[in-house]
Amino acid sequence: MNCKLLIAIVCAIALSTVNITAAGAGAKEGQTRCQTIDQRRDALRDSILANIHGAKISETVLDISRFGAKPDGVKDCLPAFKKAIAKAEKAGGARLKVGAGTYLLRGPLTLASNLCIELEEGAVIKFDPDPSLYPQVSTSWEGTYLTNYSPMIYGYGLHDVAITGKGLIDGNAMSTFATWRSKQRAAQTRSREMNHNATPVAERVFGEGDYLRPHLLQLYRCKGVTLEGVKIINAPFWCIHLLQSDDIVCRGLRYDAKLVNNDGIDPESSRNILIEGIHFDNGDDNVAIKSGRDNDGWAAAMPSENIVIRNCHFKGLHAVVIGSEMSGGVRNVIIENCNYAGYCKRGIYVKTNPDRGGFVSGIYVKNCVFGDVEDLFYVTSQYAGEGLTSNNYSTVTDLHVDGLRCDKASAAALVLQGTKAKPISNVSFDNVSVGEAATGISFNDVTGVEMGECNIGPRAGVPTQASKKDKLFEQGR
Repeated sequence: MNCKLLIAIVCAIALSTVNITAAGAGAKEGQTRCQTIDQRRDALRDSILANIHGAKISETVLDISRFGAKPDGVKDCLPAFKKAIAKAEKAGGARLKVGAGTYLLRGPLTLASNLCIELEEGAVIKFDPDPSLYPQVSTSWEGTYLTNYSPMIYGYGLHDVAITGKGLIDGNAMSTFATWRSKQRAAQTRSREMNHNATPVAERVFGEGDYLRPHLLQLYRCKGVTLEGVKIINAPFWCIHLLQSDDIVCRGLRYDAKLVNNDGIDPESSRNILIEGIHFDNGDDNVAIKSGRDNDGWAAAMPSENIVIRNCHFKGLHAVVIGSEMSGGVRNVIIENCNYAGYCKRGIYVKTNPDRGGFVSGIYVKNCVFGDVEDLFYVTSQYAGEGLTSNNYSTVTDLHVDGLRCDKASAAALVLQGTKAKPISNVSFDNVSVGEAATGISFNDVTGVEMGECNIGPRAGVPTQASKKDKLFEQGR
């Protein structure tokens, strides 16, 4: 461990024991409080980044055209990709160049360790959406572990895997998978019952007739991952699912993925992740951080942790979400220097309920800007009104916002909804600015909330002086 990393970790641990001064204790104490939070956040960020390297990419180069691929959008190029990947494995790793043109793949692209697929500008990987082409594999669906259709791009137990370049990945799911949501309820319910009943995963078999949509790209139990530059459209379900994986760089990705449930990036029970410079335009959450649903999340006990989200441009349903499948816990998340590329229903959204258990802690928001939203910052322990008769309460604590603004919140600016059994605790807001809001602040079942410089609605000016215009003795008659 290098000296800089050691100092950063020691600083983070030491500062975490410092008592935050009470709000209203004076300008000097308030300044000390803010500096302390800044130091904790920056030390945490630096310690996280020191552990993120992404994939080591081989210098050996293979050209997909040499394996029989014909980029006419008609010929099945999957056999060529399989041959090239086998060659890369035999060589101990390779960078597979994919030149301009459309490459039709009639089935899933299964990745290998020490492999980088480089999509050059003008290159399109387009998947055949026929469900019968996608065999069953070990996966997870909405936080429950099971067997289901293979993701279109799938990697399990790999190391040093990358997809880079300026090309395009087209899930082409409009005619099949994208139509399945209305048909999934029976299988969805069955999967959750299996979760709650601790049914062995080997017996949780789903596929034809169940209508559980596969992910576009899933990396499961992988270490050393780089996803950079490419554009993603028309995913069958979530676009990028990072499951039980470690040491991941997502950089400069571009989205135009507006089919149903086209989340951008879903880290689940994964750690040491950098998400930066992404241009989101999604039909659902831009980033949704998860760690398993209910019993499966508790049993795996693998939190999503050590995640830095910075310099991103948000557009879609919600910008950054934690939950609701977060039973294994989420901690140490930094969201900084981000803005919006269009409308987001909500900015920062933490959602759990008394079915989930788990915890959310160490969430830092710094210098993020939105335009018009429904809610700017919303934390609820009563998501969807579910589990209200359960007692698996979530611990939600240490949420710190410094620099967050929007032009308008049509519903609410700042919302904290805890439970009486476990109030949301240790929350601070500073430098929050909302031009207009139907509801400014709504805090229920909370403790230890501090407010610094915050303006919701127009900033107040100089107070007027008493005058005859006040008509003091005529008021109330």
